[in-house]
Amino acid sequence: MSYFGRINSLQPDRSPMPDLAVLSATVTAPGQVTFVGAGPGDPDHLTLRAFRALQEAEVVIHDRLVGPGVLALASPLARLIDVGKQGFGPSTAQADIDALIVQQAQSGRRVVRLKGGDCGIFGRLDEEIGALERAGLSWSIVPGLTAAVVAAASIGQSLTRRGRNASVRIVTGHDMAGFAEQDWRGMARRGAVAAIYMGKKSARFVQGRLMMHGAAADTPITIVENVSRADECAVATTLAGLPDALSDIAGPAVLLYGLAPRRAAAALVHLKEARS
Repeated sequence: MSYFGRINSLQPDRSPMPDLAVLSATVTAPGQVTFVGAGPGDPDHLTLRAFRALQEAEVVIHDRLVGPGVLALASPLARLIDVGKQGFGPSTAQADIDALIVQQAQSGRRVVRLKGGDCGIFGRLDEEIGALERAGLSWSIVPGLTAAVVAAASIGQSLTRRGRNASVRIVTGHDMAGFAEQDWRGMARRGAVAAIYMGKKSARFVQGRLMMHGAAADTPITIVENVSRADECAVATTLAGLPDALSDIAGPAVLLYGLAPRRAAAALVHLKEARS
């Protein structure tokens, strides 16, 4: 067999896409809840399984940050219920959300609990699953793209890189007790990368903790606002400039600590080389 023959024999079977009828097998049974990650906003980031769940849902209980383009993919017959939460602002009580999900599933409807990003990242998923299990109701999970992954792609960076960081942290700026404590010493190490969610209000606290534990003032940070939406905006700054850089950020944002947009990072390297 020739070299090219061997290569051809290793090519995957490029059979046609399966019929859509095959893909439309039921995701959510009557009386069941499917937790669906909606991604950060752009409906193009939904998985096929998430799309199918939305199409067959009779009730969609969704977060405030789920994009309108994603909600538009739900069945036109579905009832949409907004149970939004806003950090340090008006929010639907978690106990009320739990009770609503249980009540809708007990009525025998196909329920989708639609969460921004991935439903397992700061999404109170365990609490809602616990409420369903106590009620003897079945559930399933359809994962989604979390904002950190999409934001990093948007600025042309990877969250991990050989020789720089062998791990990445996903942390929150605040929790039920207030500003959240983290492994600041670990985050302050050179080359560390972290995605900080809900970090706008806690920016000065985060800055102080990191610098107290030895983080360099010029550590790059990229603020990505309204990730994947038409009005997405990326702001490159440093740890020293973080609070000021956030002053004009009104929308939801993820802070990519340790990462600069690829083009800005390359320009900085060239500038340092020119000065040396």
